[in-house]
Amino acid sequence: MNSELLNNIPSTTSSVSPPPEKFNIAGFLLECNEHRSNRPAFIDDTGTLSYAALSERARRLGAGLRSLGLRREERVLLLMQDCNDWPVSFLGSIYAGLVPVAVNTLLTADDYAYMLEHSRAQAVLVSGALLPALTAAMTRSDHEVVKVIVSNPVAPLHPSEVEFESFIQGQVALQKPAQTKADDPGFWLYSSGSTGRPKGTVHSHANPYWTAQLYGKGVLDLKESDVCFSAAKLFFAYGLGNGLTFPMSVGACTVLMSERPTPDATFKRMTGGVGNTKPTVFFGAPTGFAGMLSHPNLPEKKEVALRLVSSAGEALPAEIGERFTQHFGVNIVDGIGSTEMLHIFLSNRPNDVRYGTTGWPVPGYEIELRGDDGLPVPNSEPGDLYIKGPSAALMYWGNREKSRETFQGGWTKSGDKYVRNEDGTYTYGGRTDDMLKVSGIYVSPFEVEATLIQHSSVLEAAVIGINDNNGLTKTKAFVVLKSGSSATEDELKAFVKDKLAPYKYPRLIEFVAELPKTATGKIQRFKLRAQENNNTK
Repeated sequence: MNSELLNNIPSTTSSVSPPPEKFNIAGFLLECNEHRSNRPAFIDDTGTLSYAALSERARRLGAGLRSLGLRREERVLLLMQDCNDWPVSFLGSIYAGLVPVAVNTLLTADDYAYMLEHSRAQAVLVSGALLPALTAAMTRSDHEVVKVIVSNPVAPLHPSEVEFESFIQGQVALQKPAQTKADDPGFWLYSSGSTGRPKGTVHSHANPYWTAQLYGKGVLDLKESDVCFSAAKLFFAYGLGNGLTFPMSVGACTVLMSERPTPDATFKRMTGGVGNTKPTVFFGAPTGFAGMLSHPNLPEKKEVALRLVSSAGEALPAEIGERFTQHFGVNIVDGIGSTEMLHIFLSNRPNDVRYGTTGWPVPGYEIELRGDDGLPVPNSEPGDLYIKGPSAALMYWGNREKSRETFQGGWTKSGDKYVRNEDGTYTYGGRTDDMLKVSGIYVSPFEVEATLIQHSSVLEAAVIGINDNNGLTKTKAFVVLKSGSSATEDELKAFVKDKLAPYKYPRLIEFVAELPKTATGKIQRFKLRAQENNNTK
């Protein structure tokens, strides 16, 4: 059954067979690669993990967690940098019928204390470098953890902690996965939490299957011969598909990077500096692409082996995409996904890229744009983006109000504004909360930002609305200039006026050294708004 499902590459929604009622996503992915035992599955800075070793270690890890007394559907916090132990931990937990809770490695001890209590995690799988933050979190939390299992410890361990390698080596590998169902909770991911506490997004065992079939194969057409490399980390929904479920669904190899995705760190992997393996598929985000293109160490086309490049996290400005294609000779396939939908549901196609748009609905997903009255809007008018598709999360854990607000029957409300174009593509307008109404007309901050970065001196820009002395909304842009470049406020205003309708140009421009962003690289405009509010008090 699993082999038949794996080979079912979709061309339309109806051509994809759903997973069986009894379905364990970890068992499915491991079983489908049994015939690839000697092929590399993951490569990190320390070495290569074959598909056979991945299966053995994951099943040992699952046995170890069960030996601690953990029961079906109990949570395991996964606070680990991207390395070969990450997929072992994630798959091993799921194989045993447990629910891994993959969390951001860049958060604070207070955040982890909240997540421990909120998820009621019974065990923690943690990188040694992150153990101090976890320890601080545990001292602030009343929640008790059964065991802390430490990957690559950097200091002597406490008696309550155990080293990852010794923990799994003492186990007899599980012979079969837990008899979970396709709709059972499989894992959690926490939303970005740009305002307030992050939300525990509960995904089923079937959801990664659907995203791998509909997008990894159906749109990106990943192959067994591919080597995947994702700047987005595995704890993100985008990174989890890019670096684990997509490549494993076709038997490909993934290069993992534990350090921050700086341009130099990214270039090192792209040019084969780790494992002597050059990625053929790179998954990035617009902020990262902008930094790469402006970096003095940008590799030449002949130094890389890229055949496919993907972008998500925020809309890709056309200017960045065009510059990247001109330099590397490969298109960036821009799409939009969300933690709630697990991966991308609206996307360009590898052989049909319309820069400046987010492309077309991914086969298997339905898209609606709705106005303030809840009714569909016509082409060329902005509307709130709603998605219907098989990979939607089950709920936000312990948050009924937000679950009801976001998951509305078969539809998921994204919180994004979009415009549908006459050719069926969709153009991003911004987050719903970021949209501005100037002189009674909607203005998309993203559109103004995308125009500003076309100026040769501008690296990044963020646009917000501020109230003037009459209480009317005006646009203000925060601009980061490229190193060694200069520009004046009047020069940039004139530049925007020349390219957009006059009412859209920013009335004020402030030059800054950097913009506030989430760990995924999304600009946090709410912080800029808060800063402005404080300045006017």
